[in-house]
Amino acid sequence: MNFFSIPLLLAFSMLLALGQNEPRVDEKTETIIRGGLKYLASRQGASGAFVGETEQERRHLVAMTAYVLMAFQAAGNLPGQGEYGQVVEKGLQFLLDMQQADGIFGDRNNEKYMYHHGIASIVLGELYGETRSPIMRPKLEKAIKVILSSQNQDRNDTDFGGWRYRPIMNDSDVSVTVLQVVALRAAKNGGLDIPQKTIDSAVVYIKRCYDKSEGGFLYRPQDRDKGSGFARTAAAIYSLQVCGLYEDPLVKSGADYIIRNRDERLWYTYGSFYAAPAMFMIGGETWRKYYEYTRNFLVKNVRTKGSICYWEPNMDRERGNEGPMYNTAVYTKILAMPYHYIPLYQR
Repeated sequence: MNFFSIPLLLAFSMLLALGQNEPRVDEKTETIIRGGLKYLASRQGASGAFVGETEQERRHLVAMTAYVLMAFQAAGNLPGQGEYGQVVEKGLQFLLDMQQADGIFGDRNNEKYMYHHGIASIVLGELYGETRSPIMRPKLEKAIKVILSSQNQDRNDTDFGGWRYRPIMNDSDVSVTVLQVVALRAAKNGGLDIPQKTIDSAVVYIKRCYDKSEGGFLYRPQDRDKGSGFARTAAAIYSLQVCGLYEDPLVKSGADYIIRNRDERLWYTYGSFYAAPAMFMIGGETWRKYYEYTRNFLVKNVRTKGSICYWEPNMDRERGNEGPMYNTAVYTKILAMPYHYIPLYQR
């Protein structure tokens, strides 16, 4: 995709979308996307990191910067390319500078740093795939090596095939697993060699999280008493799709669960980050209806200050949220998805 100029790629993508009767970015939504990007750019500090307004956002600079970079990419901005090309370049350099010698992204003082490592590795894989930067490849290889070496390999363990908060091999949950699986897919799209057995083992774990009684997915296979949830189901079916199981019956079951529970406000922003690409890859009426519903909800709840647009963390009484910068990064990315700029979201 990096062979196309941004205007030509946009035109091509829009023609493709029109031919498939997919949702379009209307004028009002485009204005909101532009306002969201303007807000996000205003949060970039001298280091290149995006510094949020809340303590939670400021504590997780690596993860927040990665989420913001995905929003810029979704709207057609790459390092040095597009209206915010320099902003993306500075943000990417921050991530590269934050990688430790052993390949880890994130702060080891935070016990859940594989979240940070996962989302940073996704962004690095995506941007490497679009730019083929020789500087980025060794960084990406080291990040992927961490992921490959920390998958649970104990076939007698219920958690076999998954990942957990830290790069250890004896624990797993679906929320950490999805980030590592998506990072592996982004790296594979960029030309890195990813062992098929790693993907096959991840599929085993994700399917163990399926809750047949509700049609959704559990946080962990042993959590049968806690039931399914919107966010964990979105993470699970997105994981299955990036592993290549686009037509798997569990993907269809999970998508139906998401539609039935799309008003759930526990971890709604986090879940929407996965639900949107999952529905996008299903396509057709499923994606159209999901996008239109979500767009209407976001347009209703957006806040504006002049030409700046953003979403508050207490949007419609949402629970489990990091802050307005995180919200704005995720929702701007979702609104921009009909542009078809993110290769990872294509089958």
